[in-house]
Amino acid sequence: MADAGSFPEPHAERRHWMAVLARASGEEIATCLAARTPLPAYTRLRGPEAGLVMVRGRVGGRGGAFNLGEMTVTRCTVRTESGLVGHAYIAGRDARQAELAALVDAMLQDPDAAAALQSDVIRPLASVQQRRRDDIAAKAAATQVQFFAMQNMRT
Repeated sequence: MADAGSFPEPHAERRHWMAVLARASGEEIATCLAARTPLPAYTRLRGPEAGLVMVRGRVGGRGGAFNLGEMTVTRCTVRTESGLVGHAYIAGRDARQAELAALVDAMLQDPDAAAALQSDVIRPLASVQQRRRDDIAAKAAATQVQFFAMQNMRT
C-alpha cells in the first residue's frame, strides 16, 4: 500500500486504482488475478451494460464548455459474498473488463486483502501502463524538431 503522504485526498487511492483498472484490458486484469485463487464469490448488481456518455471539452482548458461528442462506456457493479460493493466504468464495450474491474474494486476495499492486491494486480498493471506511456513519449521525442538549432545552423 502507498504511504499516507502520497494520497492526501480521502478517495485518491481508490481513484488511482480505478484509473489503472480502467486503462487495463480485461485480459491483463484476468492474467494478474490468475495467481489469486480462488476469487471471492460475487453477484452482479448492475450490468455489465454499455451506454453512451457525452464528452465535454473546453477551449484551451479554461474556456467555455462545449459538447465534443459521445463515447461508449460500459459499467458494472458487483457485491462480494462478504458484502463489499465494487463499481467500474470503462471506455468501450469490454464487458469482461468492466466486471473484473468492479470485482477488483470490491476486493481492494477489504483491508486484509488490499496490500496483496496492490502488489499482485495494481502495481504490475500500472507499471505496464507507464512503460507504454514512456515508449510513446520516446517515439514522439525522436521526431521532435529543434527550431532553435535549425536557426543557428543557417548562420
